[in-house]
Amino acid sequence: MGARTFMVVGGTSGLGLAVARLLVDEHRVVVLGDVPAEVAEASDALGCEGTVCDVSSAEQIRDAFAEVVGRHGSVDGVAACASMWAGGDLTDLSVEHIRRAVEINVLGTTYLLREALAQLNRQGYGNVVYVGALALAAPRPGIPVYRATKSYGSSLVDSLAEAQHSNRIKVMQLHPGPMPTRLQERVGAEFLDEIYALPEQVATEVVRLLLLRPDDLYVSGERVLRADGRW
Repeated sequence: MGARTFMVVGGTSGLGLAVARLLVDEHRVVVLGDVPAEVAEASDALGCEGTVCDVSSAEQIRDAFAEVVGRHGSVDGVAACASMWAGGDLTDLSVEHIRRAVEINVLGTTYLLREALAQLNRQGYGNVVYVGALALAAPRPGIPVYRATKSYGSSLVDSLAEAQHSNRIKVMQLHPGPMPTRLQERVGAEFLDEIYALPEQVATEVVRLLLLRPDDLYVSGERVLRADGRW
């Protein structure tokens, strides 16, 4: 299909940066992040476009899509990699931390998917890949807020995938385990499994889903889980 246009939300570090790096040699890539210096650093290092966007703002997401579509005419795929960690017992988390986690992981995911699917439906094709967390596979008493907010995203993606009624618009999700990323540094080493995948390895699976063609069948709604370093 030639060069295509991809938006990597949360593309300034960790998994998002690894996804952008895999795509940039053959495709047009726009990395989105909420810290201007990090967006500039990532876009300069990769030689791609960068847009400052706080996903908790519906207006900023709308403007980011309008900018990309205005420049390139369409969006072939969106990788939803932005996430905020909220670890610890519920009573240990500040109200401000809880609010921000909900703003990013819940509202931000909702606003992003709303805008992405509106654009994909207008053009009649495209892929969305939501990056969840393997923590959803079983109750995790030590991370109730993080798990709850990521569970929301997974449930939303499930419903949106069924609602498209067209395989040309694919809504998929991937749930990696802990990875050695900046988010993982905030989490702490005790949450890192003995066997784990690197962001570069997980990124290949995200990119595989992003690059699926409109006529590839039976993949919308696909959920990919990571287990013991395998997919």
